[in-house]
Amino acid sequence: MRLSLISSCPALVLLAAAFCLAPAGAQSPAPIKLALIEGLSGPFGNTGEAVVRNIAWAVERVNARGGVKTAQGTRPMVLERYDSKGQSEEALSALKSAIDDGAQVVLQGNSSANAAALIDAINKHNEREPSKRVLFLNYSAVDPALTNEKCSFWHFRFDAHADMRMTALMTVLREDKKIKSVYLIGQDYSFGQAVLREAKRQLADQRPDVKVVGDELHPMGRVKDFLPYAAKIKASGAQAVITGNWGNDLTLLVKSTREAGYEGKFYTFYGNALGAPAALGDAGVDRVMAVADWLPNVPGKASEAFYQSFRQRFSKPSEDYVHVRMQLMVEALAQAVEKAGSTEPVAVALALEKARVSMAGQTGFMRAEDHQFQQPLVVGVMQRQGTPGVPFDVEGSGYGFKVVRQIKAEQARLPSSCKMVRPEY
Repeated sequence: MRLSLISSCPALVLLAAAFCLAPAGAQSPAPIKLALIEGLSGPFGNTGEAVVRNIAWAVERVNARGGVKTAQGTRPMVLERYDSKGQSEEALSALKSAIDDGAQVVLQGNSSANAAALIDAINKHNEREPSKRVLFLNYSAVDPALTNEKCSFWHFRFDAHADMRMTALMTVLREDKKIKSVYLIGQDYSFGQAVLREAKRQLADQRPDVKVVGDELHPMGRVKDFLPYAAKIKASGAQAVITGNWGNDLTLLVKSTREAGYEGKFYTFYGNALGAPAALGDAGVDRVMAVADWLPNVPGKASEAFYQSFRQRFSKPSEDYVHVRMQLMVEALAQAVEKAGSTEPVAVALALEKARVSMAGQTGFMRAEDHQFQQPLVVGVMQRQGTPGVPFDVEGSGYGFKVVRQIKAEQARLPSSCKMVRPEY
């Protein structure tokens, strides 16, 4: 099922763009089609809809300033959504539909397994049909392999990968000398496995005094009751939990640990929204850490203005989940198309390799050798709104995240094993 979110006239769409094509009869360049292939239904549908809001907002801003300048004229962007239901087979079917519909840019992120399947399919398609090539922009599939041994000329990742995120979290954990034992738990697929693997490696390297008292993977998106897991965490005596869980798998986990009376800390990749703070309540204050490319309480006027602008656009508490990296991704694409002068994928990819973009006081750039975006990272700790450093809460929960560590892009950078295979051009 495909639904166009940004069409030629704002009054006709769910998420309006401040851009309208020329009157009937006038010759206008075709819009640039962006195909969002994401799980928009099922257990992680809420995370997919959060992505829709972010990217639609970014597209709106590009169109509000007139669109993207190309040799064919100024062209608006149009965002079309395809529901993968969180399944790789559905994602591949959606990819075929998107290509048939004329998309040259594919966006996806909420599942590294789906991302890996798309990379493989796009590699084969682009080699087989060079006249219909597509680019893949990834905003949150963070399995490190995707820009290492599985890197692709056609794939660009705009999120920090799991090892980079773990390194940022570890800058805080290694200084917390009270922690002597941890429980590792994650979703049983490539990303979840990568998180636990890297957690063990970095703990052994930086905190060899910390004992791993639990190391567990669970089915992704299928566990309805996490109380048995919470009971094991509590019984283990772990002073902290490290998890890459996201979506309902995180919300249900933290809710269950609260109900079980667990009082340890949480070091998370995504504990800053989508119901997790509200599920923990006061039990999460001073205990839940989250790493991100940006948080609403990052200090600075530019950051504050950015967040307030988003909240004006999406005012419902349930809609409060904004990512600077997704905004930078769309800006980088617009920049690359303008430099290329067209949407021809090879030309755009070559320009995208050199992209450098700024927003909300954040600046990031694409690394050409592996197509891994380089950007600052932050670590925050959950606090009540109104405490020093926490002017904003999340999702109307009354809780926000105070920034306790800011990591510059050059500090977050990690080496890559990518051996990029480039097309002949």
